[in-house]
Amino acid sequence: SFPSVAMSSSTRLSSSLASTRVVAPPSARLARRAAASTRCVAEAGGTIMREVLDRSQRTKINTVDDRNWYSQPRLCTHVDDEFLAQLTQLYRERIPAGGKVLDMCSSWISHLPPEVEYSEVVGHGLNAEELGKNRRLSRFFVKNLNENPTFAAEDQTYDAVLCCVSVQYLQRPEEVFAEVYRVLKPGGVFIVSFSNRMFYEKAISAWRDGTGFSRAQLVKQYFQCVSGFTKAEVITEVGVEPDDSVFGKLKRFMKRSSSDPFYAVVGYRNYRRIDA
Repeated sequence: SFPSVAMSSSTRLSSSLASTRVVAPPSARLARRAAASTRCVAEAGGTIMREVLDRSQRTKINTVDDRNWYSQPRLCTHVDDEFLAQLTQLYRERIPAGGKVLDMCSSWISHLPPEVEYSEVVGHGLNAEELGKNRRLSRFFVKNLNENPTFAAEDQTYDAVLCCVSVQYLQRPEEVFAEVYRVLKPGGVFIVSFSNRMFYEKAISAWRDGTGFSRAQLVKQYFQCVSGFTKAEVITEVGVEPDDSVFGKLKRFMKRSSSDPFYAVVGYRNYRRIDA
């Protein structure tokens, strides 16, 4: 038999503590689970699940190399002031101040709200002279996405990616949207805007003779074909504070029946930020 050993009260207490499993409070466990879930969601997605367009739908009437066709700078806006006012307001509402922005298919102006500062605005386009005149750009690069739909950026770099009145020229939209997903931060926004204007001979077949509704549905399919984007939102009007001067009222009256129709399709990587 083993000799009995008397245990002091302090020894019994330490032994009891050693055998006790420490359980975190429910709030801490939930926080850890939420953090792990967020990491998993952020790492998921970006896969092209299906092709939206067939070969014939990607064709253009004018087959001249895009870099050559856009070699002459066009220092003009391709939509009217009312459209641009709505676009700027949408940017104001959806792009976080201080964020990093990629202006894809950009030109000499980005239509960002002038009073909002961003940590960096990177421009992409096909004409260096146009991009060089864009005062909102921190830097820019020239690249034909129809030849190579990739960006020289790290994963999860940008808070927002923009594409203004240019989506109709993309011949490999599925790959471009997947690449946009890659460079967006979780919660980052992709804003694709367009109207009924275009360089007809350079727009793809699937776009050229469509309606505003069918084109919005097409862009929604571009979002849907890439796993991880939120449900795409179609916006056809953005509230803009009106100019109540006599001139402003007259201008609104004159433009009521002739302004360029506004369309924007908006999606987020993984989830929409609470403050967006």
